[in-house]
This record gives sequence, structure tokens and C-alpha cells, in this order.
Amino acid sequence: MKKLVSASLMTAALCATGAMADELTGYISDAHCGAKHDKVSAANTKCVVDMCLKGGADPVLVKDGKVMKFDAASRDKAVAHAGENVKIDGTVEGDTVKITSIDKAS
Repeated sequence: MKKLVSASLMTAALCATGAMADELTGYISDAHCGAKHDKVSAANTKCVVDMCLKGGADPVLVKDGKVMKFDAASRDKAVAHAGENVKIDGTVEGDTVKITSIDKAS
């Protein structure tokens, strides 16, 4: 019985660390182009905002060449910063980011 309780507690602790708060920096791109756009430029912003997002693509975060999607509740927050480098406080679960706060990175 003690082994079962210990194993359950360890499993719960491991699961909890997967959803811990994170601070991320990266570029807000779109799911269609993804990591093709990873830095601020007029051409990238025009493609991300005027072409892809307006065309229905979801926003994504490009961080160190990795593309991460946003949960449904965070998409509008990300769209507001499309084409920008950002700093995000939130949680990451797998490849999905849940935004607590987002600001333009300096």
C-alpha cells in the first residue's frame, strides 16, 4: 500500500511540473508559414498579418526555430502581437502555450 501511495504522489508531482509557469520569448507568426517567419521585418509582418492570419491561419509562437501553437483562449492575445517579438508568461503543455500575459519584447 505504501508503494502505491508513493508511486501516486510521484506521478502527480511529475504531471504538475509539465504545467508549471514558463517565461517564453519568441516571434508571433502563423501556422501556415510557421518558422519561415521568425524575426521582425515589414515583409514578414505583412505576410503574417495581412495574408495568413486574415486568411484563417492560427497564430503560432516561433521560439528557437520551434513552432508552438496557442490554446483557444490565448489565440486573440497572440494575434494582437502578430509580427512582433514577444515575452510571454504562461504555461506550456507539450507544444501548446497558454498565455497568462504577453508583452512586446525589447
